[in-house]
Amino acid sequence: MARPKIDLPAPEALLAVTDAEGRLAVRVTPGARSEALAIEQGKVLVKVRAKPQDGAANTAVIALLAKALGCAPSSIELLRGATSREKLFRVD
Repeated sequence: MARPKIDLPAPEALLAVTDAEGRLAVRVTPGARSEALAIEQGKVLVKVRAKPQDGAANTAVIALLAKALGCAPSSIELLRGATSREKLFRVD
């Protein structure tokens, strides 16, 4: 069975919630049934299928953010929250 296509917000909407230094605060739900990326009440919520083991969920979040922003995953850096649901990324 094919996975449904992920509905991603516009890159401009994601960039609008970054701060002046290009940092993006994200709330992550690892091990979700389906992947999703949404902006609700000014907060970025990300759901990924990957389990939070050996950084797999962090890698999946970076890949999903890169896809939504239309940039390379290497241009997104995890600044804080490697083992937390609340993460802070820098977007170049």
